[in-house]
Amino acid sequence: MRSPEDSLDALIGARLTQLRTQHGLSLGELAERSGVSRSTLSRAERAEISPTAALLNRLCHVYGRTMSQLLSEVEAAPAPLVRAADQQIWEDRGSGFVRRSVSPPHTGLRGELVEGRLAPGADIAYDRPPVTGLEQHLWVLDGALEVTDGEQVHHLDPGDCLRMRVFGPTRFRCAGPVEARYVLAVVRP
Repeated sequence: MRSPEDSLDALIGARLTQLRTQHGLSLGELAERSGVSRSTLSRAERAEISPTAALLNRLCHVYGRTMSQLLSEVEAAPAPLVRAADQQIWEDRGSGFVRRSVSPPHTGLRGELVEGRLAPGADIAYDRPPVTGLEQHLWVLDGALEVTDGEQVHHLDPGDCLRMRVFGPTRFRCAGPVEARYVLAVVRP
């Protein structure tokens, strides 16, 4: 019997295959554009691996969509009210990142809310934004978070809010001895 994480990986893999086909790309061409190896792309599409946040971010950049958009595309059509028990949770087990889609993207709306949790010592680097000029408002609820936007490093404690438009590399690091928990409001340009 497949676990919920396995079935989500299978849905993500199928959607990644659809997107590649819709864009008329071979695995080799997608590997070249994304900087992800052809074998890793193939394994992610077949759900042999659970894709990392960094891998999904690179693919989202190629396809011009946010990670939330991609993840929402493998779910049923979003309802106006999303109960806590129905909010999609995705985990990057390798990095210690857990992502809850609190308010998933919806056709006609540009914003969404995400709850992020990073384990102590977790460090996630994105080499590019999924959508250039993406607006983000990051509000730390618990723990300490270090966010790098381009060359600027921001140290955030509970209650701090960082606003940024993302045009280049970013990095999120749990800077304390306890889990960092934050809310991320994402607004597409």
